[in-house]
Amino acid sequence: MTHSTLHTSHSRLSRLPWLLLISLIVIALDRWSKNWIKAHIELAQAIPVIPKVFRLTHVLNDGAAFSLFSDSASPEHVRWGLIAFSTAAALAVLVALFIVGKSYTPTTIALALVLGGAIGNDYDRIRFGSVVDFLEVHIVSYHWPDFNVADSAIVTGACLLMLDALRPRKEEAVPEPERPEQVVR
Repeated sequence: MTHSTLHTSHSRLSRLPWLLLISLIVIALDRWSKNWIKAHIELAQAIPVIPKVFRLTHVLNDGAAFSLFSDSASPEHVRWGLIAFSTAAALAVLVALFIVGKSYTPTTIALALVLGGAIGNDYDRIRFGSVVDFLEVHIVSYHWPDFNVADSAIVTGACLLMLDALRPRKEEAVPEPERPEQVVR
């Protein structure tokens, strides 16, 4: 291995633990917040934080994000399908982090957030059969579906990925082809 190869390999590996730390922080905050909600708010109850705008609730979500598929005729199939999908997505994101995790970019930070969120909700589905959601937002007459820290990390990561994809890239300078010198007659 050349010095350059060693340096590149070391660079990639030196950033990866910090990106994985972001994922671990998301997982820890998600676990702590869900445990706090379970200990302090009865199931199906709520504590108003900002009246008619924001409440802390305690609801169980058997479906996907925004309670999609929660009223399925076969909830066990939905649960295991979501576990399989989330696990595959988390593994794909982890592989992507190994590939592009050599620097801190909006993309690598987004991937770290998505990884933490996917693992956070996957843990709940595997261990408890459903996900605890507890953040409830009302905007005028619109009621946003309850969500949690893991959902917030996934959405924030997805938004960062979209914004980064839309960001103009600096074009690399392409050397002009050499032109034969013109002969003056």
